[in-house]
Amino acid sequence: MTFVIIVIALALIFDYINGFHDAANSIATIVSTKVLTPFQAVLWAAVFNFAAFFIFKDHGVADTVAKTVNPDSLQRSSMLLVVFAGLIAAIAWNLLTWWFGIPSSSSHTLIGGFAGAGIASGGFSAINSSVILKTASFIILAPLIGMIMAFIMSLWFLVSFRKDMLPKIVSIVMLLLVGWFLSANLEFDPVKLKSHYESYFLKVFFYSKNFKWILLAFILVVMAVFTFWLNTLNAYRSNVWFKRLQLVSSAAFSIGHGGNDAQKVMGIIMAALVAYDPLMYSLGTMPIWVPLSCYTAIALGTMSGGWKIVKTMGTRITKVTPFEGVAAETAGAITLFVTEAMRIPVSTTHTITGAIIGVGATKRLSAVRWGVTINLLWAWILTIPISALLAAGIFHLVRLFL
Repeated sequence: MTFVIIVIALALIFDYINGFHDAANSIATIVSTKVLTPFQAVLWAAVFNFAAFFIFKDHGVADTVAKTVNPDSLQRSSMLLVVFAGLIAAIAWNLLTWWFGIPSSSSHTLIGGFAGAGIASGGFSAINSSVILKTASFIILAPLIGMIMAFIMSLWFLVSFRKDMLPKIVSIVMLLLVGWFLSANLEFDPVKLKSHYESYFLKVFFYSKNFKWILLAFILVVMAVFTFWLNTLNAYRSNVWFKRLQLVSSAAFSIGHGGNDAQKVMGIIMAALVAYDPLMYSLGTMPIWVPLSCYTAIALGTMSGGWKIVKTMGTRITKVTPFEGVAAETAGAITLFVTEAMRIPVSTTHTITGAIIGVGATKRLSAVRWGVTINLLWAWILTIPISALLAAGIFHLVRLFL
């Protein structure tokens, strides 16, 4: 029992480090555009990191991460040691990259460490290759999707400055697409809408799966309505309004960050609990204290900030204005919400970095500092294998004493 408590404590420590390591994801653009002070920004991001606890209830990403290593292929005691070694490796890599100001992926170092220790214990047959391949593929796909989404949103805003009918037509099409998406994806079946609310409307609105999409749709509707009168504003007034909208887009991204990253630690904790007592715990039933403690830890970590990485994300990739901050954060939020619904553990770091590159590319390709970007890409590629090797070494070392 003592070892299980140590593993859970390490998982929450990692979650806390994840928060301050990845705080830059949520606050870099809003700090660099001077919408909020650094202290205000971390408080803002932390509040919405924790708000994800009330929004993401199906925990699909947690389930995916927990299945990185197949527990049936290992002894129960070995599984606990695998989780322990994976966490130590992930914490070490996160602290190292934070020290050098490199926005690496906390998600990938956690999965890489878990998988590496699993391979050290039971060979390659012990890991779920589909989870690893899916996660590894999104090293490229997550920033690419974020970049494309941010590029499109930036062009949408730029077109909206024109004084003709085209911007309004684009915005109307966006509103119609949002309406179609909601009608196609919301759950309306009364049998499935289990809730303490008596009103059918409230049951539909606050159903976990529905509320995520309604929240995302609300943000896009706000953006679309804003573009209707964007061409009536001068440069100063439009900048003021984009700064206000950054509060919305930053909050949305922080919700996506909390919902995606906290779930990965939930998956690790559940893997440890199932290994400890499979009769008492199962991946399908998560005790309420697990998500509550994970969301609390990541929110506290975000409040601690990660100023070295903020500098890299907010200024070194490309110069970010409030207009570009709104586009990047909204694109990042959309990407995180969609991948969470697909149960794919993606990197919030990769996603927002790709989005920042996307908004920079709308000015000109030379506006993006590609030297910095290539260095970040190398860190992303190396994170999983280095974390895996480190975890494998820790596993063999610890096993000598246990």
